[in-house]
Amino acid sequence: MITAGIDMGSRSVKVVLLEEVAVDGAAQKAYSVKKAHLMLPGELDADQAAEKAYDDALAGAGLSRGDVKAVFATGAGRKQVAFATEGLTEMTAGAKGANFMFPNARTVVDVGAEEGRGIKTDADGRATDFAGNEKCAAGAGSFAEAMSRALQMTLKEFGEASLRSDRTIPMNAQCTVFAESEVVSLIHSSTPKEDIAKAVLDAVASRVCAMVRRVGIEGEVVLIGGMVHNTGFVKSLKTAMDVDAVSLPDMPEYISALGCALIAAERQH
Repeated sequence: MITAGIDMGSRSVKVVLLEEVAVDGAAQKAYSVKKAHLMLPGELDADQAAEKAYDDALAGAGLSRGDVKAVFATGAGRKQVAFATEGLTEMTAGAKGANFMFPNARTVVDVGAEEGRGIKTDADGRATDFAGNEKCAAGAGSFAEAMSRALQMTLKEFGEASLRSDRTIPMNAQCTVFAESEVVSLIHSSTPKEDIAKAVLDAVASRVCAMVRRVGIEGEVVLIGGMVHNTGFVKSLKTAMDVDAVSLPDMPEYISALGCALIAAERQH
């Protein structure tokens, strides 16, 4: 059986095609990812982007729409996925996907381009509580991206530069616009770029950590979303949360889409 999960994010569309795998003597169902596909919408409308991303994923896996038993969607644009069987919240999908990758996960931190959230999950991957910042990008990836542009660095260079700093510079601005002015002031005062990068990522991590603490930090902590690729942010988050380790999945951008596909498969049984 094949099921599909689609995560309609603010910057990209992620599709996961999940295949149920027969395991002799196993009481529980086993699943493997048959295809993971990411597409940037470009000039396409959300509904067109969903259609194209899904069809491209199917083509890459050598499948047709008739081969898929169910399609579940999540993300800010999930209602634009007209062909989806059902829509799920980002918390429900993220918790399920993270639990699949890390069965001991109890605290899930999801930081994407425009949103950040903390999710508490149980042993079955069900979200039991959450806190998020849907109204402000200051605790999300776009904030770090805007600050990296102010320093004329790529986001990758920005994250790597922060690792070379051991200074702590507080950033008081709670808004991307004001924070950019604060960064410009630091530049004019000849503050090294690596110190500014660390200050920005520390600020993002602090805001994310405040959200996570509202639901409680317990058990294994898992970070999902595009900011997993920012090594500086991962270090800042670990320090802010005061934990020994933060688990990082191999395909962080796809975890919510994976969660959708998993729940779709479970519903079929």
